[in-house]
Amino acid sequence: MLDAIIAGFKDNPSLVCESQQATFNGCLNSLAAHEDFPKLMASSAQDDFWFRDDDWRARYRPYNVKAGILTIPVKGVLLHDFGWQFSSYATGYDYILKAFERGQADPQVRGIAFLIHSPGGDVAGCFDAVDKMFAAKGSKPVRAFAHEYAYSAAYAIASLADKIVVSRTGGVGSIGVVTSHVDYSKALEEGGIKITFIQFGAHKTDGNPYEPLGDDARARIQARIDALGEVFVATVARNRKLDANVVRATEALTYTASEAISNGLADAVGPLDDAVAAFAADLETTAHHQGDEQMTKENSAAPDQAAIDTARAAAHAEGVKAGAAQERARISAILDSDAAKTRPAAARMLAFDTDKDAESAAASLAKLPEEAAAAPGRQGMGASFKALVEDGAPGLNADAGGQAGETRAARTLRLAGMGKKN
Repeated sequence: MLDAIIAGFKDNPSLVCESQQATFNGCLNSLAAHEDFPKLMASSAQDDFWFRDDDWRARYRPYNVKAGILTIPVKGVLLHDFGWQFSSYATGYDYILKAFERGQADPQVRGIAFLIHSPGGDVAGCFDAVDKMFAAKGSKPVRAFAHEYAYSAAYAIASLADKIVVSRTGGVGSIGVVTSHVDYSKALEEGGIKITFIQFGAHKTDGNPYEPLGDDARARIQARIDALGEVFVATVARNRKLDANVVRATEALTYTASEAISNGLADAVGPLDDAVAAFAADLETTAHHQGDEQMTKENSAAPDQAAIDTARAAAHAEGVKAGAAQERARISAILDSDAAKTRPAAARMLAFDTDKDAESAAASLAKLPEEAAAAPGRQGMGASFKALVEDGAPGLNADAGGQAGETRAARTLRLAGMGKKN
């Protein structure tokens, strides 16, 4: 299986960052050394793509949802016709696509996050998977976290996201396609070896490693690479909403986090943990907002005017009743306080002519000197004050926002149930 994977990159167009060749080779070597790799490749596939949680193969098709976020690892070399995710060594386009589609359909998933650390991978399968995921995108937010880098094929995946976050030491880019031609002709000649092709069709052996690459063959290979490169440019331009000329002008360069933000290939820089936490917070805010909108929509049907008037009248009556009860309780608490017993006039003033609560009024009374006259009973005080109000005593006629022509003190008596009867 590994030989077939390696052969797939030999002399074929690839979406791999050339500066990451050592990483690329290390990933494939580590994949070959993994004890589960040959067993997994030899195991029979089930009709259902996803294995049970207690199946040992399930770890190679992870589907992890936490706080409403589905995390899809995009790590190592990205491979065509490979339905597995092998740690940091290799990830198949089939796995990425299946996980994305499952997340879109999963009601428990509110957002999807690509966790990317890859030098790139196969041309085959990449753009088909990206196009299918682009078509499958719904209302669920998608984030890509380049931790550490998302190059070439990995950037094609990242470009699907609504927002790309890059770690401070990471990078993105390498929007290009590469292939190679090895010419062994001189080495064979020096070794006394000559290879003769017998063929049908003038171009049947174009690009073989035993002869120098002809101009026509080179031009055709270049045309194919250019066409694939334009597909890559168009894909990124569509996904990132960029001008194709801007993407093409990158000339397959790789960019640091700050450079990528400047040219539109990324949106933010930050540690992975902080970025994921911020994503979760954004999802929570969005959920509350959508809930408010739904409640507004459900209650948008306006009742008739009669219902509105009835509801207002009931609310007003209830408010008046509650206000009167509170006012009576406040007045009683002030007049019955210990401090009021030796300061009756001041207590009446604070009870009926201020909005002070009982505790504050009692505290204010305690600071005043005691009055010479003995304090009358509560009933006498109330009756005396009632007489003062009804006689229009000076200083008690400030309008307190009551009924028309009603003084503040009269309003207080009315609310307390001591006003004039009509």
